[in-house]
Amino acid sequence: LRSGDMRAESKVKKGKGKVGTIVLFLALPVLLLIVFTYIPFVDMFKNSLTDWDGISETSNFVGLKNYIRLFTDSQYLSVFKNTFHYLIGAVLQIAFALFLAYIVSAKYRGADFYKGVIFFPALLNGVAVSMIFLFFYREGGPLDDILVALGHNADTLPHWIGDSHMVNLSLVFAMLWRYIGQNVIVFSGAILSTDKVALEEAKLDGATDWQRFIYIVLPRLKPTIAVGMILAVKNAISIFEIPFIITGGENGSSTFVVQTIKTAFDSRKAGMASAMGIVLLVIILVISIIQNKYGVSEEDE
Repeated sequence: LRSGDMRAESKVKKGKGKVGTIVLFLALPVLLLIVFTYIPFVDMFKNSLTDWDGISETSNFVGLKNYIRLFTDSQYLSVFKNTFHYLIGAVLQIAFALFLAYIVSAKYRGADFYKGVIFFPALLNGVAVSMIFLFFYREGGPLDDILVALGHNADTLPHWIGDSHMVNLSLVFAMLWRYIGQNVIVFSGAILSTDKVALEEAKLDGATDWQRFIYIVLPRLKPTIAVGMILAVKNAISIFEIPFIITGGENGSSTFVVQTIKTAFDSRKAGMASAMGIVLLVIILVISIIQNKYGVSEEDE
C-alpha cells in the first residue's frame, strides 16, 4: 500500500510540474498579447467614441457619431468602393493561383524554376514592389514601351496611375503580382500531396486533366483554398504600401487603411481614425468567420 501511495504521489507531483511548466511558458506570450493587443484595442474603442485629435490630453465624448459619419459621408463611402476592387482582385488571385499551381505541379523539366520565378515577388518588400510599379506605370515607361512595340498608338494609351478610371485596376494588378506567388506555392504543395492512385485510376478510366482537377484535386483543396482566401481578403482590405507609395491615395485610389492614416495624421481626427480601425477589424473578423463556417466543413477537415 505504501509503495502504491508513493507512486500516486509521484504522479501528482509530475502532473503539477507539467502544469507549472505550461503556465511558465504561456505567461510571457499571454502578457505580451494583453499589453500590446487587448489593452490598445480597448483604448482605440474608447477613442472612437470621442473627437480626440491625437495630441490634446482632453477630448469630448461624441458617442456613435464617428461611426455614423463613416457610413454616411461620401468621403469615406468612396473608400469602400475602392476596397471592393481589391476584393475582386483577391478572388481572381486565388483562381489564377490555382490554375498556375496545377500547371507547375506537373512533372516536367524546369518546373521548380518556374515555381521560383512565380514566388519571387512574395520575397520583396512592399515598398520595393511599389517602387517597381511606380516606374513600370509611369508615362512613357516600360508598360507603354511594350504596348507601343505590339502596335498600339502611344498617344491613345491611358495614364495608368493618373487616370481615375484605370488607377485602381493598375494597383490591383500590382497586388496580384506581389501576393499570387504565395498561393501558388501553397496550392502546388497541396496538389502534390493528392492521392496519386485516385488520379491514375481516373486517367485509366478516360478522365481528362480538367475532369481530374475538378472532381479529385479541387475537393481535396477546399481547406487550403479557404485559408488562402482568408489571407487574400485580409491583404486586400488592409492593403497600404502599394496605393500609398504609388499614388498617395490620389485620383480616387485611397484605400481604407490609407484613408485611416490620412484621417489620423493629416486631418488630426484620431477619434474618427480609431472608429475606422474598429470597423476594419470587424469586417476582417466577419469575413474570416463566414469563410471558416462555410468554406471548410468537418468532412473536409
